[in-house]
Amino acid sequence: MKIRFAENKDLPAIVDIYNQAIQSRCATGDMDEFTVVVRVEWFSQHSPESYPVYVAELDNVILGFGSLSPYRPGRRAMDKVAEISFFLDYKHHRKGIGSVLLKHMIEDCCRLGIDSLVAILLNINEASIALLKKHGFEQWGLMPGIIQFENKVCDHLYYGLWLKA
Repeated sequence: MKIRFAENKDLPAIVDIYNQAIQSRCATGDMDEFTVVVRVEWFSQHSPESYPVYVAELDNVILGFGSLSPYRPGRRAMDKVAEISFFLDYKHHRKGIGSVLLKHMIEDCCRLGIDSLVAILLNINEASIALLKKHGFEQWGLMPGIIQFENKVCDHLYYGLWLKA
């Protein structure tokens, strides 16, 4: 398996994986699936030089992806903070792929000049919480009961990692 920067040709696989997360009702607050056309603008806001999208690939198959995004864009005091997100194809959960992807993304932050990472997730996403904790993230914030699915109310959690001591 290799981790590399995502390319335009990867967008259909990225959208498919993200739509799996939407369908799960535990990995994102989005409730409506995306099309590739809709995600082109999101993808164009990322680049290997500033806020990359990464893919985990094996034998030309995208197993998962992650992205670094500006945290509170336009606020210069937060320029060295990035939001980290990651999603795996559900056929490839529990194989260590998420850990390899997350480690790679964290290590690349030095090159990008990012001093701290924030992950924003649902409290019912136990697998992602465990993965973040495994890589040194700590819970920095809790917004109780603000996520509402059809018949389910969830908390929004903020996990963070300082990259510079």
